[in-house]
Amino acid sequence: MAANKTQGQQLTIFMAGITSACAGIAYLSNGTGKVALVVGIVLLALAFWKFYSIKSLEGKIALESQPPLQKLMGLVVNIVGWLVVLLGIHLTPSVGGRMVAAILGLTISLFSIVIMLPTACNKNAIWKA
Repeated sequence: MAANKTQGQQLTIFMAGITSACAGIAYLSNGTGKVALVVGIVLLALAFWKFYSIKSLEGKIALESQPPLQKLMGLVVNIVGWLVVLLGIHLTPSVGGRMVAAILGLTISLFSIVIMLPTACNKNAIWKA
């Protein structure tokens, strides 16, 4: 999300560049696809350069560093949830078993996303100062 005019312009250039690059990759066999890819890469490079140049205008961030171990645990639990889904689908022959494995895995992942990660990120929240 852009907070000022300069960030909005750079975000627009970035979105145009990523769209053009993706279209160029999709139609790489055509001449226009190659041109679109090159234009997209140039626009992306311009956007990244501009992002880097306006970084110095931001100032000091308001948040302290968040606890990395808690964030890592949230990520691990989320990945475990998706592994439960994938392994349950591949290892269970019945539809009911697959549904139970999918619901269990998604519940584990949602627990990680809704409970564990916000807890880690709110440890040093700005409103608790």
